[in-house]
Amino acid sequence: MRPMARAASALAFTLAAGKAAAQSPCTEETRFDPPLRVLRCSDGLVLETEQGSGLRPIDRDGDGHLEGAEIGGRSVLVTLPPGPRVRREGFQILTPHAIASVRGTVYAVDVTTGRTSVFVQQGRVVVARRRGADDAVTLGPGEGVDVDMDRSPLAVRRWPQERVRALLERFGR
Repeated sequence: MRPMARAASALAFTLAAGKAAAQSPCTEETRFDPPLRVLRCSDGLVLETEQGSGLRPIDRDGDGHLEGAEIGGRSVLVTLPPGPRVRREGFQILTPHAIASVRGTVYAVDVTTGRTSVFVQQGRVVVARRRGADDAVTLGPGEGVDVDMDRSPLAVRRWPQERVRALLERFGR
């Protein structure tokens, strides 16, 4: 495993929540090998994003706990340990193509112009199209799905080790 260089920010992350801004119990750090932005929250949620991913945390009720995040491109690795808040509320990653909802897991979301790919390392993730979420699928460990703009049914597949390795290496794993 490569040594990890990083710079931590002790400042609390400020999030827009409706009309007001809330102080989140999340801190942000930057890693340089590989270059990642890491958001760590007090409830155990960790979002690792590639530089330039355009991640926008979502805190709709302003309570300082994230309900989700929107990502326009690149990749995000989500680590969300199980717990009471997670079981009750879950967490969502929104992309232009898909919604990935979780209740406690480790998973990666990779966004390109034409598609969103979701891979689950641990736990379970429900994935649906962003528009027309009626054909949702549930992914388990080692499974992934590619969501594009067409309307063909979502196909859950066991991802080949090379594809998994290529994605996770982008996060230094």
